[in-house]
Amino acid sequence: MEQNVNIEILDKLTKFCVCKCISRATVKKAIGNGAKTIEEVKKVTGAGTGSCCGRRCTPKIQQLLNEYINETPLPLVR
Repeated sequence: MEQNVNIEILDKLTKFCVCKCISRATVKKAIGNGAKTIEEVKKVTGAGTGSCCGRRCTPKIQQLLNEYINETPLPLVR
């Protein structure tokens, strides 16, 4: 339980898309709500639309999607 709480806190604090200040928790929530591609995640969250045009966050989004597809459990984000 405590480990899940720590992961949730870190996810909320970790900026996944630096240009748009989008947290890892936001991206995880989008994936958990059914986004299955990078484009869907970008559309829902706005990640990848900043000044770098996704060069920094797109690989991280792909990594999370791969984890989700491989059924690696992602902690629930509320």
